[in-house]
Amino acid sequence: MKTGVLFIHGFTGGTYEVQPLVTYVKKHTDWSIEVPTLPGHGVTIDLRRVSAQNWLMEAEIAMRRLRKRVDRVIIAGFSMGGLIAIYLALRYPVDKLILLSAAAKYISPRVLLDDVRIILTESITKRYTPNTFYHLYNYKLTHTPLRATFEFLKIVKTVQPYYQSIQCPVCIVQGEKDGIVPLATAEHLYKKLGSKVKKLVTSPTGKHHICYSADNEKWFAEVLLFMQQGN
Repeated sequence: MKTGVLFIHGFTGGTYEVQPLVTYVKKHTDWSIEVPTLPGHGVTIDLRRVSAQNWLMEAEIAMRRLRKRVDRVIIAGFSMGGLIAIYLALRYPVDKLILLSAAAKYISPRVLLDDVRIILTESITKRYTPNTFYHLYNYKLTHTPLRATFEFLKIVKTVQPYYQSIQCPVCIVQGEKDGIVPLATAEHLYKKLGSKVKKLVTSPTGKHHICYSADNEKWFAEVLLFMQQGN
């Protein structure tokens, strides 16, 4: 039985957000991989003329493309990509869901203030902390139109009423230091999703870009084992 994994990045992001996990899965399996870039996203973003429907459609096209090559599909979605993963799981047979910093609820003000302080300091000194994306946050603040934010909220509202309808096994990964999506969000999803098989993995030092956490190799192994179970 051939396995495929669809990785979906987050709002205002790009494939780089999930690349470390993509690389890990490729290294340890022979699975087929799809990593689409949602319209308007990437290293350079332009969200002026794109919509939630465009993002969902692009993810669905990638899903259909992958389904033609494999027998079982796993979806790993980061941040907004986690919500798109849930959307696809409501429409297609999905073997497993991996939700990375899924943005069902946000923001954690206390932790975010700490991040903002670092952003402001590093904007002045131009000394960016290794393995962080604060420079990208700065860019996003000036290049994300309000309209695009409302489109993101449409996706949140689209899937929210149907959490109980998700029945496939789900692994939720959440950083305890996430300044965008609080840990309570992962706990909320864990309770609300209808799946009988559920796993919650937390990273004590992980921030929003969880695939770049200092302990990522540890939870990568846990997630891959979860993906492989029943295969």
